[in-house]
Amino acid sequence: LKPSERDPSVPVRLAELLLEAGAPQGILQVVHGDKTVVDAILDHPAIGAVSFVGSSDIAHYVYKRGVAAGKRVQAMGGAKNHGIVMPDADLDQVVADLAGAAFGSAGERCMALPVVVPVGDRTAAALREKLIPAIEGLRVGVSTDPDAHYGPVVNAQHKARVEGWIARGVEEGAELVVDGRGFSLQGHERGFFIGPTLFDHVTPQMESYREEIFGPVL
Repeated sequence: LKPSERDPSVPVRLAELLLEAGAPQGILQVVHGDKTVVDAILDHPAIGAVSFVGSSDIAHYVYKRGVAAGKRVQAMGGAKNHGIVMPDADLDQVVADLAGAAFGSAGERCMALPVVVPVGDRTAAALREKLIPAIEGLRVGVSTDPDAHYGPVVNAQHKARVEGWIARGVEEGAELVVDGRGFSLQGHERGFFIGPTLFDHVTPQMESYREEIFGPVL
């Protein structure tokens, strides 16, 4: 297992827990590093298969190099997971689910749900009415705060990237209903925090719709 060099701690702890649970030494090995380590894994003759999750550009690279080395490769790149809300849905439950699915982990997870498609104008209007106060009520805090719904994004560069996608959505004509840019947490003013953000009237032609934002943006 080679975790991202930006957030390596949890995989290390998982490996420790596996050993504590009685798994044999060496059954799971965690290695750290950047592209040099990735290439070593992709080229190593003793490794027969590779599974990757990450950006689309790197997924293409991993697939091409791994296959060239004769490996079986599963490469999962950027995606937009969609949720469909039917007219007979329990909207209170939907809103509660969306708060976690769209904004949990600051949206930085592969199974985040950044797009919700209400069926019919009445469903859309009712969902929006309930979503706005729920989103505005989300608590953004440090990751050790048990009352926080989510914490910061991974680094300053990613914060700038997500805020750039929010600006791009506005430029493309989407309605910015809740703007999470400029969020500041008292005592942590230099933290990489982004407030929960909501767009409406987004179309499939917009680049901000087509590309994975990987942040707290619904």
